[in-house]
Amino acid sequence: MNKLGVNVLVVVVLLCGYCEFGLCRQNDKFIKMKLGGVHDCSKGTQNNAEIESLARFAVQEHNKKENSLLEFARVLKAKEQVVSGMMYHLTLEAIDAGKKKIYEAKVWVKPWMNFKQLLEFKSANDGPSFTTSDLGSKPGGPGLGWRAVPTKDPEVQEAANHAVKFIQQRSNSLAPYELLEILLAKAKDFEDYAKFEFLLKLRRGIKEEQFRVEVTKNNEGKFVMN
Repeated sequence: MNKLGVNVLVVVVLLCGYCEFGLCRQNDKFIKMKLGGVHDCSKGTQNNAEIESLARFAVQEHNKKENSLLEFARVLKAKEQVVSGMMYHLTLEAIDAGKKKIYEAKVWVKPWMNFKQLLEFKSANDGPSFTTSDLGSKPGGPGLGWRAVPTKDPEVQEAANHAVKFIQQRSNSLAPYELLEILLAKAKDFEDYAKFEFLLKLRRGIKEEQFRVEVTKNNEGKFVMN
């Protein structure tokens, strides 16, 4: 084999190695490509302009929504999660009335749509929050029982929309159902699947109705109505 052939072979082997570990180069950074997995991206966070920008955005959006005056200080920890786009789980420090406090925020980003949304912002002392990676991915899940989950979480929204489609299919009405609000959302995770329970407020024409439904997400990531 000549020198050129050896060089090509080396490049192919290196590329295969990257694929084997689930790494992909995108926007000049490596990210894990396992859908729903949460991965630490804290290394060098304080010098990471993108993460800091997202944290400042989270504080600004929280201030607008709650009419508060938090002042961003610094990012303490950051994780990223591949969903429909990227979910950033941020632990940050902000100044509230002269006192430094720690907060946790979730920011959903779709770069190709120029889309950015704050899904959650809370004090770090408020207790654990739900993330889509909790569903069907943790050993001992059945022992966790039903728990309330954020209605704005992308996976919760997707499961609720599937329920609406199912209700529409079972209906004899030509008027489409429209999801007005998720009044209640709970989830329970098992070893290889997860369940959602919803109380949905729907509109069909001028009539508003409420439905209590249960949706299962199987181990293939598909939603199924029970």
